[in-house]
Amino acid sequence: MGRPRTGSGGIRRRAVPALLAAGLALLATACVPGTDGSMAYGPGGGPATAVPDPAKAGKVTLTVWDQEIRGGTNGELEQLNKEFHRKYPNVTIKRVARSFNDLKTTLKLAVSGNNPPDVIQANQGYPDMVSFVRAGLLAPLDDYAGIYAWNTRYPNTLLNLNRVSADGTDFGTGRLYGISQTGEYIGLYYNKDVLAKAGVQPPRTWGEFTAGLARLKDRGQQPIQFGNLDKYPAIHTFGVLQDQLAGAEARDTVLGRGSGFDTAATKDAAATLADWTKRGYLPKGANGLGYDDAAKKFSSGDGGYLLTGTWQLADLKKAMGDKLGMMTPPPASAGAAPVTTGGQGLAWSITSRSKHPEVAAAYLDFITDEHAADVMTAHGVLPAVPGAAAERVKPDTVDGQMIAGWKRLSAADGLVPYLDYSTPTFFDTITAGLQGVISGKTSPDAFAATLQKDYGAFMKKQRERHAAATPSPAEPR
Repeated sequence: MGRPRTGSGGIRRRAVPALLAAGLALLATACVPGTDGSMAYGPGGGPATAVPDPAKAGKVTLTVWDQEIRGGTNGELEQLNKEFHRKYPNVTIKRVARSFNDLKTTLKLAVSGNNPPDVIQANQGYPDMVSFVRAGLLAPLDDYAGIYAWNTRYPNTLLNLNRVSADGTDFGTGRLYGISQTGEYIGLYYNKDVLAKAGVQPPRTWGEFTAGLARLKDRGQQPIQFGNLDKYPAIHTFGVLQDQLAGAEARDTVLGRGSGFDTAATKDAAATLADWTKRGYLPKGANGLGYDDAAKKFSSGDGGYLLTGTWQLADLKKAMGDKLGMMTPPPASAGAAPVTTGGQGLAWSITSRSKHPEVAAAYLDFITDEHAADVMTAHGVLPAVPGAAAERVKPDTVDGQMIAGWKRLSAADGLVPYLDYSTPTFFDTITAGLQGVISGKTSPDAFAATLQKDYGAFMKKQRERHAAATPSPAEPR
């Protein structure tokens, strides 16, 4: 990601279906488990061939590491963990919950240690999931996907976001190494009272949105609340700006088949971010303000807008009630198709050295099934595949706005993967670069060149790997 979440996407050297095409087709074409040569691990390391029964596993402690520490996601997961234990009283869930940054920092050491957890949330992309797979730290889940019908529960476009090639070089194709609970996208939250006092209507177009920023500033209001101390928030804000300029091209670049980052869209988006800072549309000293602190400021009435993910909705709604509104970032023209950064939450994966892989697989199925989707909806969380409860949410509520936005984005193929998935080192490269843009120390041109240097070097290595792996006609392998 680039978030306390969850994220989606990754570089592909082969064609990958566009994100969530066909409007969240709930019944994607099933694939036969193990057809790529991978297998899920059953007892003794052999293939899993039947639905596991945790009740027959004896006394088990299942250690689970996750980053669902926020009100909505923490609440739904706590409820589902309790329900799983009631169904299987012989299984105790030992949960280790950390912030996104803490999880990202400590997870590799934990997974590679002497006593690794059984289940983890792994951020998609090259920095985390692919590196774990290359190190042999995650178990492939393809057979479980067939046994539990994950292949029909999820569209292939979502499953592909959790795939890594057998040789560990390609993201988005090959073996399945996780499934995700939640859907997510970067939305535009707004405080109805703050906007009304400034005479600003919720925007229908991007032009109305930007015009409203000046009006809010003139009326003494903070236009956009924003804190970048945690570094990843700027990925989201910059991503939304870039999406408005080059949504499809930005996605192709993240997927490894676009023109790269040294582009007019990258430079213009960076210039807009710098301009917003100079004009005071973003808070002064935003690089020193925490992500959660910025959200608290917004919920207390300090700020007209907040650009952040759907994972924040439950906490914001609890603090703001009916004052809170939400929409997808407004398009260039009224009624046009929306586009924004997003995809699905961090993958839930089974570690390769779990002592209880079948119990872990049953747990993954339990927290992602149709009942789990309804539990998520009840807690104000967006399920990756919304269920019956989502259809009953009133459309004029903020939850209804969130769900409607997800449907519109899916139907319009309007989701762009998180930019930090692009290379193994891109999270550090882009977060440092964006801090420089916000502080005024890095020009848009220098920022774009820095991103391209990282991206171009990695893509060159990818091409070399593929060339080395491709047999010549004269020398078949």
